[in-house]
Amino acid sequence: MARLDVAKSGINDKFRHVEIVLYLSQPVPYRVFTLDDPKRLVIDFRDVDFRGVDAASYARSDWILSALFGMLRPGWSRMILDLEDPVRVEQAGMKVSLVDGTARIKVVLRATSQADFVSAVGAPNDPDWAFKMMSDPNSVALQNPNRPLIIVIDPGHGGIDPGAEYAGVKEANIMLALALELAAALGRIEGVQPAITRSNDTFLALQERLTLARGAKADLFISLHADALEGVQATGASVYTLTDIAALGASQRMAERHERGDILAGVDLRGQGDQVAIVLQDLLRVETAAASDRFANQLVQAMRVTGAVLNSRPRREAALAVLQAADFPSVLLEVGFLSNEVDRARLNSPQGRAPIVAAVTLAVGRWAIEEAALAPLIRQ
Repeated sequence: MARLDVAKSGINDKFRHVEIVLYLSQPVPYRVFTLDDPKRLVIDFRDVDFRGVDAASYARSDWILSALFGMLRPGWSRMILDLEDPVRVEQAGMKVSLVDGTARIKVVLRATSQADFVSAVGAPNDPDWAFKMMSDPNSVALQNPNRPLIIVIDPGHGGIDPGAEYAGVKEANIMLALALELAAALGRIEGVQPAITRSNDTFLALQERLTLARGAKADLFISLHADALEGVQATGASVYTLTDIAALGASQRMAERHERGDILAGVDLRGQGDQVAIVLQDLLRVETAAASDRFANQLVQAMRVTGAVLNSRPRREAALAVLQAADFPSVLLEVGFLSNEVDRARLNSPQGRAPIVAAVTLAVGRWAIEEAALAPLIRQ
């Protein structure tokens, strides 16, 4: 649950507009809209702790008559401001601190006509928000509510394979630090259990990483890397999923390179030929590939919310061996370019990595709720 910093938050009357500024202990999904009869401004949040807030202090404005804070439904909170006159929402945005991961939501209101106010009232028609509201974020699980959602984090490279190296900064070390920070953040979410393929500077073959994820009964696999390009000053993060063309041959490669008991979680294919293994993988991949795409899209959106630096083309596909498993969704997150001095400095500090940690955490929560809402529609 995010906490409202009651000392720093409040409402300020400005010249011809009013600013609502809310400081939260962490970023959360939120939405802003107006309602009529009576005139109200509504802000919904994913679980915010409003304890200690002085509602009367939010009415010390020429624009606001009264304020109400409380629970909308389990896991969701609502703030309601009764309005003196019709207003329009000129600006609504969230910024996440690179230093401590706290978030600031700022909403700017300006006067408008009654006709324009009435035409704009009502909650936005947002299917993504509907997905968020359909499940309690404290009990997320893809298919089985009796066990936690297992997120396997795979820090790329390690040991004899240091990955990219610039100015003494090794990709393997940065990815391990990021993976440990991610595991700590995800571990604070009730109903989510993180796992890491390596917790020290150890070499793991690509197939071993998939084997470890399968042994952990992964619901989602996130591989972490940093790119490097000679002579090109590219910057920012990208999220990869497996290409459709690569997926066509992935089942064959898995059948050739893995033991029969290590191709699909919970399925013993010992004694079966390649064709059986390939067909079963292809059937599963129809659903896991779609889930991978959904998480990748959520992650790009979340990185925009938390202020993480994105590449000019943040959503990509590639034929990557580490994404070839058919029995769990998987993405590869390239967090930036070590060949870029600015990216390298940012990725080499916990403060610089904080927006990435916040984005992955936010995306996991959003994705889990989306998958839970879709679960009844998925073929059993």
